Amino acid sequence: MRERTMCFLFFLIAMAALSSCGADNGQSALKTNEPSGKPSVASSSPNPTTAPTPRQEPTSISKPIPSPVSSPASSLQGTDSSLLSVSKSLIDLYSTVTPKKWGEHVPGVRTHLVTKEQVIALTFDACGGKEGSGYDEKLIDYLIKENIPATLFVNARWMAANPETFARLAVNPLFEIENHGTEHRPLSVNGRLAYGIAGTKNVNEVIHEVTDNADQIEKLTGRRPMFFRSGTAYYDDVAAAIVHDLGFQLAGYNVLGDAGATYTTEQVYNALIKARSGSIVLAHMNHPEKDTAEGVMKAVPVLQKAGFRFVHLASYTLD
Repeated sequence: MRERTMCFLFFLIAMAALSSCGADNGQSALKTNEPSGKPSVASSSPNPTTAPTPRQEPTSISKPIPSPVSSPASSLQGTDSSLLSVSKSLIDLYSTVTPKKWGEHVPGVRTHLVTKEQVIALTFDACGGKEGSGYDEKLIDYLIKENIPATLFVNARWMAANPETFARLAVNPLFEIENHGTEHRPLSVNGRLAYGIAGTKNVNEVIHEVTDNADQIEKLTGRRPMFFRSGTAYYDDVAAAIVHDLGFQLAGYNVLGDAGATYTTEQVYNALIKARSGSIVLAHMNHPEKDTAEGVMKAVPVLQKAGFRFVHLASYTLD
């Protein structure tokens, strides 16, 4: 009996020892799997092939890029960064290009409506400044009375001289407001003259002549103009390409309606009745002392009787 008891006690002691050994091994295993607050010896000497990529410094795109002092783009103050970027791109692209063509019909100038319909686009320039800031009220009142649509190419100087009149015209659905430039200058990249008026002298001036007035029209009307016509309607081929890249169409003409408001009533009449399907007529609305209104008033009924109707430029594709 005593021997049996001793054997049983020996068995219990052995089992307790084995159990204690297994528990310690389990704790040791858990400890090796837990993250350590301190780097191990291995991590303090990283393998070069697995070392993390060094943090890159922010690129210059996240920092403002100052315009070089010598760059023409630096003179574009008060404009947003996108316009500065576009202007710089155009200056870089065109500043070394030499114009090869000059006149009213360089590539890119659109002179007629693409249509077989009997439609005519009457367009009237309002030049401003030395070229005249008057308002031909007789002409415009006639168009309103007869419900005749027209496209008005308005210069910034004319708008400044006639703010209330411009506001009334801009809200009248009969009239489409388009861009006749900021200073009424021929559009050139080397300062060429037309009719004694000095043209823009470089790419930067071309951009200003087009976009400054477009911005003003958009600000006052809520609509950005689609078409541009320069002072004198003269361009070189490089300036014409710049206007295209700025997102505007160059509106030319194929009927000279009043030759800068110099025609007599009969001359205006004779010019207009030669219009054909898709014609674009160029005349003026800034010289009330001239005969443009009388000539238009005489010609329009004749054209209507012949089956013509009058439309905005934006109503048709131009070519």
